[in-house]
Amino acid sequence: MRLTTAWLVVVTVLLTGLCACSVAAGAGAGGSTAGPSAAPATDAGEGLGGLPGACHLTGGGALPDPACTPGAVDPAVTQATISSTICVSGYTSRVRPPESYTEPLKRDLLARYGLPGPLSNYELDHLVPLEVGGAPRSVRNLWPEPASVHPGSLDKDRLENRLHDEVCSGQMRLADAQLAIATDWLQAWEQAGRP
Repeated sequence: MRLTTAWLVVVTVLLTGLCACSVAAGAGAGGSTAGPSAAPATDAGEGLGGLPGACHLTGGGALPDPACTPGAVDPAVTQATISSTICVSGYTSRVRPPESYTEPLKRDLLARYGLPGPLSNYELDHLVPLEVGGAPRSVRNLWPEPASVHPGSLDKDRLENRLHDEVCSGQMRLADAQLAIATDWLQAWEQAGRP
């Protein structure tokens, strides 16, 4: 009986850790210095008030500040649910937040990052993309990605599509894709052969 209880505690701790660990951008191509944890966090719901007062782009402007945008995942998307969530055509359209939510947030995040306008020079990007189960509305997963840097938003979009395809075809585990892109999407892009 004691052994069964001990194993149950170990499994519970492991499963809990997989759902709510945080990721800070890791050292790599973008030059960030914080180390990664096990998985992107689920959104704690603290909003902008839970972020540092000032944020700064890293990696030549291609990476978000890991303290402000560590990435967050949607708890409804797991390895067990990918066939009914991210691998279903139209999934991202169903979960993407409306402009009435994203435009004011984009303006607030531009100010927090100290970036000049206009808004059209930036994409409000999900660090952990919706295509691999990123949290749609979490401020910890959204950042103002400059359109003018290279590699930039178009390169990251191609990487997101590649990771989605690999997860849905069974070539990559969901958690591995989420961690790779949240840790340092530039390094993941390089490792994927610059898709």
